[in-house]
Amino acid sequence: MDTFVYQYIVGGAIFAAGIYFAARQGYLSASGRGLRRFLILGGGLLFFMGLQGYMQYGAMSEAATVDYTGSGLVEGTRGTPVDYAIMGGYFLLILMIGTWFGRGQKSTKDFFFGGQRFSWWLIAMSLIATTVGSYSFVKYSKVAYQYGLSSSQTYLNDWFWIPLFIFGWLPIVYFSRIISIPEYFERRFTAGVRAWATALLLLYLIGYVGVNLFTMGKALNHLLGWPIFWSAVLVAAISATYVTAGGQTSVIMTDLFQGVMLLATGGVLLLLGAQALGGLDGLWAHLPRGHRTAFPNFNTDPSFNGVGIFWQDAVANSAVFYFLNQGVMMRFMAARSVDEGRKAALFVPLVLMPIAACVVASGGWVGRALEHAGLLPPDMDGGAVFFIAADFLCTTPGLFGLVMAALTAALMSTVDTLITAVAAIVVNDVYRRHLSPNANETELLRVARICSVGVALLGISLVPVFMSFGSIYEAHGAFTAAVTPPLVITLLLSVFWRRFTATAAIWTLAGGMVAIGASIVFPELITPIAHGIPLKEVEPGLLAGKNQYKYIRALYGLVTCGAIGVIVTLLTRPESSERMQGLVWGTVKAAIRQYKGSDGEERPSTVGRARIIRAESAGVHPQTQLSMVRISPSLAELLSADAGDLLHLSDARWWLGGLRSVHVLVAAIDSDISDAAVISGPGVWAEVATDVRADRPIRVERLY
Repeated sequence: MDTFVYQYIVGGAIFAAGIYFAARQGYLSASGRGLRRFLILGGGLLFFMGLQGYMQYGAMSEAATVDYTGSGLVEGTRGTPVDYAIMGGYFLLILMIGTWFGRGQKSTKDFFFGGQRFSWWLIAMSLIATTVGSYSFVKYSKVAYQYGLSSSQTYLNDWFWIPLFIFGWLPIVYFSRIISIPEYFERRFTAGVRAWATALLLLYLIGYVGVNLFTMGKALNHLLGWPIFWSAVLVAAISATYVTAGGQTSVIMTDLFQGVMLLATGGVLLLLGAQALGGLDGLWAHLPRGHRTAFPNFNTDPSFNGVGIFWQDAVANSAVFYFLNQGVMMRFMAARSVDEGRKAALFVPLVLMPIAACVVASGGWVGRALEHAGLLPPDMDGGAVFFIAADFLCTTPGLFGLVMAALTAALMSTVDTLITAVAAIVVNDVYRRHLSPNANETELLRVARICSVGVALLGISLVPVFMSFGSIYEAHGAFTAAVTPPLVITLLLSVFWRRFTATAAIWTLAGGMVAIGASIVFPELITPIAHGIPLKEVEPGLLAGKNQYKYIRALYGLVTCGAIGVIVTLLTRPESSERMQGLVWGTVKAAIRQYKGSDGEERPSTVGRARIIRAESAGVHPQTQLSMVRISPSLAELLSADAGDLLHLSDARWWLGGLRSVHVLVAAIDSDISDAAVISGPGVWAEVATDVRADRPIRVERLY
């Protein structure tokens, strides 16, 4: 079987299911806005199919191999004191940015979601900084050096899930005002399902923190010779410091800066490599043709095979990333509207992911091309090739330090997201749910900050576990393939199959983990669906099976969990239709009613400008806890707004990205004011306006 054909048959089925659900709910149509959406989605699929098809089958020439005549590589640390001074300065700069923008956190909504106020482009840049995480540069450079462009498979296969995500899951989770993923499961089912989901999500997220800290430790070990464990401790301490200070706002603003840095770094490394090889054509020609294919072998190499990586990454891991990763969902929940979240969700895989694929693999591609051209020795250490190539190319003092600073950006930009994600689940699903149901916001905020430190410590404790794997790529792949299938199947069935029951959800989560655990002890259980991937020689031991079928274990988990979920559902009584209103596909209007406190629908928003007038006081809506404002008749006419409508007020400067903005509800139309104006209390005034800009108009957007 050909990996390209296999991926687009299975992935195309997932994509088609998303198109079906979107069309059934009226998001897609044969004209107008619905047609534009369909063309964007279809165009994106054709773009990736064409790009990967060319890489896999296109006719390409290859330059002749040149023998290496140098004296070998210098062992020990790399760079100059200037480079390390730049790296140290970068650490301090990130701390300053994080703590500055994190000032004024008054509630857990501020701490975890940044007040739901950010523009799509800020969310998108923050998401790509999270996606290109601490393991990415080292992990993918090693795979790119060994296998070539097929290392980018991970970054070019998210598009299959986009229709299901932006038209199925995103509006449900946003309008339902769900704070954490486990909370969804209790609303949809019972507290028991929530408890199981909490345990598995914490296992996934804390383990993910450990993988990232392990990678940072390896990076600093290559650079400075420091022990892996203590290097991880240093990064954990810095990340936990600014997250504890400012929560989600600190994470988003630091990741905006870090996202720009890391994208620029990969580009710099590619350009320097091209310059050393006589141009981009020279870089491309010296990359062996076998390193230019979009996919690796289908099933012959147990350490890196196309079918296993497709199921582990494109299916299981991509689904977890968009649907279940608490850190990612907190980014989308921080958007000022669902449409802003959709724009970010489209822009990330369609534009930023292909760029990120080049960025994270740049060290490996350039290293292999330089080796092919005789500029670097053959058979380099793949785990160190990023550092070797960067050190070789960055001959200007300080440039190597900038590249390493960007690597540091990638290292911290995933850790900080994961720390806030775990803190959100612990506060909402453990502390407030079981330990202190009546806790006030001050107490919850304190617990969130304490938890942020605790998560960093737990992640550090897992570093020795991941050190037992042969590589970062294998450690990450094996971990996600083993942990994610029960969560993926349970959530997808919960959202897209109304017949799915609470009993089936518990059996899917618990039974799925038991089945996956059994496959680690008895890996032969996977053989019937392993697509011919051979078993490999491993050291004997009770848990030796964790090194067998590391990637295709995801398919075994998905099939097993899916079978459990369907069988148990058909043997149990259906859930009440009242309970699932606003929580399953096709019931978004019920979720909007809960979100804004009155009926509404997803419709194009209207935008206008108005002056803001400060009043002595204003009310708060009892259900949504949103501040109430009055608006003038002329503004109401401009926005087609009425009492009960939801508005987003923001500073008119677009480049702030929503930093100075707030959601409010219209309490009444004030006929005493003739021009376009909003009359707000002091709290809303402080969020949007300042004394310096009191006479400047603000941006007003009517939503839903």
